[in-house]
Amino acid sequence: MRAGLVQLNVTDDPVDNLRVTQDLVDQAASGGADFILTPELTNGLSSDRAHQRSVFRHEAQDETLAALCAKANAHEVWLLIGSLGLLTEDADGRFANRSFLVGPDGKVAARYDKIHMFDVNVSETEVYRESQGYRPGQSAVVHDTPFGAIGMTICYDLRFPGLYRRLAQAGADILTVPAAFNHITGAAHWEILLRARAIETGCFVLAPAQTGFHAETHRKGRRTHGQSLAVAPWGEILADGGTEAGVTLVDLDLSRVAEARRRVPSLSHDRGFDGP
Repeated sequence: MRAGLVQLNVTDDPVDNLRVTQDLVDQAASGGADFILTPELTNGLSSDRAHQRSVFRHEAQDETLAALCAKANAHEVWLLIGSLGLLTEDADGRFANRSFLVGPDGKVAARYDKIHMFDVNVSETEVYRESQGYRPGQSAVVHDTPFGAIGMTICYDLRFPGLYRRLAQAGADILTVPAAFNHITGAAHWEILLRARAIETGCFVLAPAQTGFHAETHRKGRRTHGQSLAVAPWGEILADGGTEAGVTLVDLDLSRVAEARRRVPSLSHDRGFDGP
């Protein structure tokens, strides 16, 4: 199976972002990708809640979702829309950060709402409180495809290995980690965490990322780390997208999942213990 990791440098304008994303999805399909993946918040990055409310849509009205579903159908490929920022009916007005797995028929096969919120103090000048704008999801998701079962996660989920173990024990062969990883934490932790999740679970890990400086209309913008990665079940890096927007193609041999788990069957070695 050939995967195509789409690396984006989005702005806070979903219309412009969609044009770029569609072109890169076309490029990945032309390169023979059977499974194409885009990053977290494919429709746009913004720290301005008022601006987000003006450009985000409910799922049923979202133009990015509709257009990318049409692309999956046109190319007859599986497509992971890493995530979209969406309006919800929540009384507190918080958005959803939702990942979509779309089949070759152009229909949404599975949805996953990001569980873990990025509420961190990266530095004295970089403070994030994702939970103020986005509501956390409640359910883990694994979905079967002809080439393997997909366990869906998003970005900050990466720091919670229990989620990935649950997904692998539920049958996942491929773990998806679309991200807009901070440039500081990304330089320190991104590659290490992705390799660890692959090794711990015996899964392939596919992590399409946002990259570079993301311009915003009313704010100074922010930087993301880039370096979209494909990691094998034994932990080696199969492909690295670097720091430029574009497409990275990688071939996956799904028999390597069973091989890695045969060599180190740790998923079946859980034991209860006392304390602390």
